[in-house]
Amino acid sequence: MKKVLVTGGAGFLGSHLCDRLLQDGHDVLCVDNYFTGTKANIAHLRGHPRFEAMRHDVTFPLYVEVDEIYNLACPASPVHYQFDPVQTTKTSVHGAINMLGLARRLGARILQASTSEVYGDPEVHPQTESYWGRVNPIGVRSCYDEGKRCAETLFFDYWRQHRLQIKVVRIFNTYGPRMYERDGRVVSNFIVQALRGEDITIYGDGSQTRSFCYVDDLIEAMVRMMATDDGFTGPVNVGNPSEFTMLELAQKVVALTGSRSQLVFKPLPSDDPRQRQPDISLARQALKGWEPTIALDDGLTRTIDYFRTVLATDR
Repeated sequence: MKKVLVTGGAGFLGSHLCDRLLQDGHDVLCVDNYFTGTKANIAHLRGHPRFEAMRHDVTFPLYVEVDEIYNLACPASPVHYQFDPVQTTKTSVHGAINMLGLARRLGARILQASTSEVYGDPEVHPQTESYWGRVNPIGVRSCYDEGKRCAETLFFDYWRQHRLQIKVVRIFNTYGPRMYERDGRVVSNFIVQALRGEDITIYGDGSQTRSFCYVDDLIEAMVRMMATDDGFTGPVNVGNPSEFTMLELAQKVVALTGSRSQLVFKPLPSDDPRQRQPDISLARQALKGWEPTIALDDGLTRTIDYFRTVLATDR
């Protein structure tokens, strides 16, 4: 049994990670400031003898005793991270500094939840970990993209300078239950609009692509990454290499929900990547044969069922 800290633990990914760590027999300390995370995501864990929740903002130092740290704290959808871009950058950078400092003091292993956004609007397809990316440093998405890139820099500098045990995963588009219905991400947008019978909004002509990984597959990769040998740091791409256009995704959602929603097209937002697909060769090799197992149709069906319940409760 280990004592494990999960920052951003009440968020979409964080709450699923807390579930998995408890299932594996660990003590879990969930830290969140509830900017995008919600108490509802962890309500089912209240009263669990090995679970503790703490309201805390990672831009301030944290003094606790743990064996491992998963650093997931940061708003991940454009709607949220552009709401307060300065705070978003501070969360990525100051949060990384504080968690790395804690890990160094404790001698703890620490995993950084980085992002495919470090690749920006890529010129290389699919993206490999050796690609340095093509990111606009002064655009509307830069608070998130550059914040995460700087966090990776800090992690590797702590590894080189202090020999800290670090693990870095670059997360590609992930979806599933507990996504926030108004977070602006494409899967939740399409599903909510379809279930409400509203027009489904596609930005651009719908030809831009993404690769969608179901949350359970993503969490499995993170847990395996934390368990790799001390000398392996990553970064490692984690995501589903199956690539779909936005138009294909919208059509799938309409078919699976039985919706009569119409597709409407609007201008592409600034700096929105045209292509996004992970090369997961390294993950397959380093994470004991890990690869996604849940097909998009199956994952979408589970996510649609979740949102049906959420929207019914909202009424």
